[in-house]
Amino acid sequence: MDSPTQNTSLQRLQNVEKRIIKVLELAGGVMDELANPAGPRKESIDNHCREFMQSIKDIQVTLRDEIKSACEYRPFEKCDYNSRIANEICLEKLKYTLSQLDGMKETISKYNSEA
Repeated sequence: MDSPTQNTSLQRLQNVEKRIIKVLELAGGVMDELANPAGPRKESIDNHCREFMQSIKDIQVTLRDEIKSACEYRPFEKCDYNSRIANEICLEKLKYTLSQLDGMKETISKYNSEA
């Protein structure tokens, strides 16, 4: 049975997943606005980008907290090898996701500095 700590951690990661979907929707909204035949509305793009950046920051904070928590929490110390490996793989996936989000943040910063 899952402990309350594991359950809340899973819930936080599921919320991150939902926020990532929202971020992608925001990025799509900016792309739609840029493709508008009448020309993009600056205030709309600014609002989307501002919300996008805040969401990225929130996602990064949550992922960093979860990575830190995963490093401190060692539920598989007395269990078999497969469980430990599964835990390490999940940790690496979280680190990779965080690095991808950092890359997106840099791209957005470059875009904003050019605009």
